[in-house]
Parts: sequence; structure tokens; C-alpha cells
Amino acid sequence: MTLDSGTRCAVSDSADTVAGGTVTITLDGKTVSVPLNAKETLLESARRGGLVPPYSCEAGNCGTCIATVKEGKVTMRLNKVLSDEEIEEGLVLTCQGMPETTVVVDYDD
Repeated sequence: MTLDSGTRCAVSDSADTVAGGTVTITLDGKTVSVPLNAKETLLESARRGGLVPPYSCEAGNCGTCIATVKEGKVTMRLNKVLSDEEIEEGLVLTCQGMPETTVVVDYDD
């Protein structure tokens, strides 16, 4: 896992690139996979997959949308909630998380 000034969360370096990638999300015991859209946040991907994920501000301020990145690489556009240690553990604000590779995200963990 790496952390840089771009607030990057990386769990696995073996993930696919954006082309042909997927976003797999688990919420309330249900898992869905949707094609990766590089212009879409993890929260938007979850909603596109038919899930109803927790969120409030959609601005990176409240922490309601926190999930864990299990695989892949995600960069947060903005983060006013998570500490460096939490990011290193794989936590991400899904309203700000932009997938860079195929990713697996778990709201239940």
C-alpha cells in the first residue's frame, strides 16, 4: 500500500488498468461488479450497480461514505476526514475515491 500527496490508497499492484477494469463493491452482504468508469467515484459506481451506499456531504468532509479498499488502487480527490494511518489501512472516502485500476471495495469491513 502506498500513500502520496495525492492521497493514494493502493492495496495490490497486480490489478488491471482502467481499460476493461471493474469496480466490485460489497455492501450489506451484497456484492456487485460494474465496469470501471475513470470519471466516476466509487460512490457513483456503487449507485450505478444498484446499491444504496451510505453518504451525506459528497465533499470529503463527513466520513459517512467510508469503505475499505481490498484490492486495487484508488486516489481520493479530497480528504478532510481520514488520517494517514487509516488510509494506509485501506480506508477510503468513496465519494472522493477515483479508481485507477480494477478495485474491490467493502463497506461491510
